[in-house]
Amino acid sequence: MNEDLAYLVAAACILGAAYRLWHTSLGAREAANRIAREACSRAVVQLLDGTVAFAGFRLGRDAGRLTLLRTYTFDYTSDGFERSQGFIVMAGPNLKAVGLAGTPS
Repeated sequence: MNEDLAYLVAAACILGAAYRLWHTSLGAREAANRIAREACSRAVVQLLDGTVAFAGFRLGRDAGRLTLLRTYTFDYTSDGFERSQGFIVMAGPNLKAVGLAGTPS
């Protein structure tokens, strides 16, 4: 009986961690979409497809603390014909880096 309770507690912890990861990922993606629109607007280019795409994640440091860094990519055009790619790196809900065609800022 105690073993069954231990499995139940472990499963609940795993589900809770998965939910938290999913929920924070949604918030980071929403922020990345907003940042991509703002970056394109400032650079006077057009954001294509209207959204960012998740490119991957890794562990990194943000203000000295270990955190999950999520990378998103997005496409944009400056002339309406050629497609270029930008990127956004998010540390939780916070912007870590953004770049357009090899010009990080």
